[in-house]
Amino acid sequence: MNLAYLYPWDVIGDPSAPGRLADLGVQAVALAASYHSTRAATPYHPAHRVLDVPHPAFYLPIRPSSWARLVPAAPTWTPADAYLQARDALKAAGLQVHAWTVLTHNSHLGTANPDLVVRNAFGDPYPYALCPAHEDVIEYCERMVQEILEVGEPDGLILEACGPMGFGHQSVHEKTSGADWTPTDTDLLSLCFCTNCAPRYPEATAAAVRAAIDRTTPETPATNTTAEGSTTTLSSAPNTIESALGSLTGEVRAIRVGLSTTLRQRLVALTRTIAPNIPITLHANPDPWATGAFAPLPTGEPNADVLVANCWGDPATDAIRLARLKELTTPGQRVGAYVLALPPRPADPNVLLDHLRTYAKAGASEFHLYHAGLASPQRLTTLAQALHLHT
Repeated sequence: MNLAYLYPWDVIGDPSAPGRLADLGVQAVALAASYHSTRAATPYHPAHRVLDVPHPAFYLPIRPSSWARLVPAAPTWTPADAYLQARDALKAAGLQVHAWTVLTHNSHLGTANPDLVVRNAFGDPYPYALCPAHEDVIEYCERMVQEILEVGEPDGLILEACGPMGFGHQSVHEKTSGADWTPTDTDLLSLCFCTNCAPRYPEATAAAVRAAIDRTTPETPATNTTAEGSTTTLSSAPNTIESALGSLTGEVRAIRVGLSTTLRQRLVALTRTIAPNIPITLHANPDPWATGAFAPLPTGEPNADVLVANCWGDPATDAIRLARLKELTTPGQRVGAYVLALPPRPADPNVLLDHLRTYAKAGASEFHLYHAGLASPQRLTTLAQALHLHT
């Protein structure tokens, strides 16, 4: 099964949208039921060409009695039941509709509840990142899934950000590149030291992380060069997060993976109780240090139906990640490739076809195409041609 990703506003108010999507040759649409803030092009919509989405929103009617401490915001730029309206229109065109569900990525709730967000080893909060070490956050995710299943009645459930977000985030005028932090630094800055996470780590963890990022040793405080000649003692940059953490690695890694595991297993169990036969898709990464939309899944999840890996980078590197995810599957479990069809990828069906073949060879049996609402007419044609040639 191949899926095209879509926002509700791509369909609401555009009667041509369902047919256009069906013509791509996909069998289903991943329709956003919960999504973060964004600024989106709407190249086909009769009423507008750009849509500002200023805060994360839930695209089903919000029933106050269904929520606890954390209540998602409703959209103001599209109807409150936008998911339901778009779902019905897409299903009328013969497409299945899977609920694309973004979980812990929510700047609206994080800003309003700073005690529930990820904090790095320096104490800096990441307001866009709800930390699943808090029961309130897990309960919020459970209630969201329950509402989507009971009210949205999707044909499938797609779980994104099913774990802690980290340092990386395309936020308001991002101005962090000048620090020249390495990939290892960003991994370290993604470790959460909120009030629930910090006590779980070995006592020396925060000091080790701060020292590695500042290129000092925990015993040597950083000092700036002054007119009197005092200098900071620097060490070489660690090549991996494991080399930075040293003997702390195993325990810290287990704690980090455990955050995603607990959240995932509770959501999967809830889904199986409410809708036993609905397929569950996980956006996942076999890297135990992964954060963000593709949560760490180093040992697999036998109770899910599809494991999807991000394929937005170098195709050869992405294929390695797909192959690792394939090794974690159980009999009958499928692997999907989350394929970028937007810039910087060229709008060339032969290039896209080559990527699809690379991903299929690595173990992908289905393609998740990002993003059918944002793609130009030329890119939609590219998608349709590449899918046709691959079949």
